[in-house]
Amino acid sequence: MENIRIHILHCGRVCVSPYLPFGGKNCSKIKVAGITTRKRDRLWLPVSAYLIECPKGKILVDTGWSREMSPEGVYDRKAQIRHMSLRLYIVNQGEIAKGKAVHEQLHLLGIEPKDLDYVLLTHLDCDHASGVWQVREAKHILVSEDEMVCAKKDKIRYTASMWKGVSLEGFAFKRTGIGPVGKSYDLFGDGAIQLVNIPGHSDGMFAVQITNNLGQYVLLYSDGGYASKSWQQLICSGIATDREKQYRSLEWISEISGSKNCLESIANHDPDVIPHTIQL
Repeated sequence: MENIRIHILHCGRVCVSPYLPFGGKNCSKIKVAGITTRKRDRLWLPVSAYLIECPKGKILVDTGWSREMSPEGVYDRKAQIRHMSLRLYIVNQGEIAKGKAVHEQLHLLGIEPKDLDYVLLTHLDCDHASGVWQVREAKHILVSEDEMVCAKKDKIRYTASMWKGVSLEGFAFKRTGIGPVGKSYDLFGDGAIQLVNIPGHSDGMFAVQITNNLGQYVLLYSDGGYASKSWQQLICSGIATDREKQYRSLEWISEISGSKNCLESIANHDPDVIPHTIQL
């Protein structure tokens, strides 16, 4: 559990209604979709992925936008609709500059997709799984079984064509007493990388808690909140499969993010987080 490095990468941007990230418990679907939101009031937020380098391997968490979203590195409406469907385009437009797709950034770090031991998809929303085809040569691509079931049920929210032909491996959370619902998955069996189930935004979503041998940790909490203010002020996002579990997950994020052992706590779309490397 020594010499762990975590690279925070921004793999494009997403444009959404402000109610999607910060709508709170009682937000309506119309507000989340941005149908009544003026264009100038929409928010551009980063879309993140994370590379973890540790003694037991190289792990990528989420994949950001695919190059297919912006073939020329600029906003491309037609390309986005082809890639993720018109229904998702209405909710979240995106763009990814040249050189910023996850496989392009990994290449600059001297890493090719085949060098990755694991790709961890925290959940299967488009801005987290869009780029998975680009890293399909990784040794293992993991997603929780609960999330796979969720994606099969909801054909509106999820676009299965994004991972068509990719060998996804499902894993089952175990009853460990860790996290808001007491379920997690220990990737290496040594406590260094825990995939902690934080349901609510989606059924099978997980946070990644990376811990060193001193008990210090970094928390990557995916869409359990959209910024630090989410857990500091307990502001839920507008999208939820279970509001009660979503709030409970946010309370857990708030609790462990405030611990003296927490070195950094990072949301996937926090506009205040800039790309950097954490030495843990």
